[in-house]
Amino acid sequence: MSDRKIAVVTGASSGIGAVYADRFAKRGYDLVIVARRLDRLEALAEKIKKAHGVTVQTLQADLEKDSDVVKVEHLLSTNPAVRVLVNNAGLARLKPLEQSTLAESLSQISLNIVALTRLTHAVLPAFRKLNEGVIINVASVLGIHAWSASSVYSGTKGFVLNFTRGLQQELAETGIKVQLVNPATTATEIWDNSGIPITALNPESVMTTENMVDAALAGFDMGEAVTWPSVADFSLWETYDEARGKLFAATQTGKPAPRYKVG
Repeated sequence: MSDRKIAVVTGASSGIGAVYADRFAKRGYDLVIVARRLDRLEALAEKIKKAHGVTVQTLQADLEKDSDVVKVEHLLSTNPAVRVLVNNAGLARLKPLEQSTLAESLSQISLNIVALTRLTHAVLPAFRKLNEGVIINVASVLGIHAWSASSVYSGTKGFVLNFTRGLQQELAETGIKVQLVNPATTATEIWDNSGIPITALNPESVMTTENMVDAALAGFDMGEAVTWPSVADFSLWETYDEARGKLFAATQTGKPAPRYKVG
């Protein structure tokens, strides 16, 4: 490893993660790229080294497995050069719950929620000590909208949304930056085993991984806490978020709503 700052990117063997790795290398970061498929990681590492002249370490890990999560936790908690964590690894199984196996549901929870939470726990103490660092959590537009086929997936991404918003408040007065990214339909391999092939979707709704990541990083550079790469009218999110706050405030009455005619 060099003495330069390191960006750690999970799910980096293809798609969104591979583009994030390339873009952080272009910004001068050395890399640790994490994924299950070592052959793809090594090929990407060579490509990035040649393109950007940075150091790239590959770390083979299946983040659904406890023992592999431990390997990444160790790296995050012991390497003082780590300054960026991109929690990108994710899994989708898009079909009704009654047609899903319990294993399919639990695998989404393990990767989309448990691994992301554990890795954030692992990196946070070092970031706090330095008062510096970046955490980027890749969620989904399905975190605020559920289909009949996305109950578990939407549930996991809803967790990522609320987890990230709470963490942003927790770290608001620090030098640590936390961004939530909500991609819509993006041309990645996640669709291959999701149950809904990408060919079944409206081609005009599908964004390239390059455009998604470049838009997300543009939002990061602008200081956005929550980035919606495909949403042109940002006031839609601001209105939604303001309404959410008003709804929460309306819950704090300590008494049943009059329509329930309790007591």
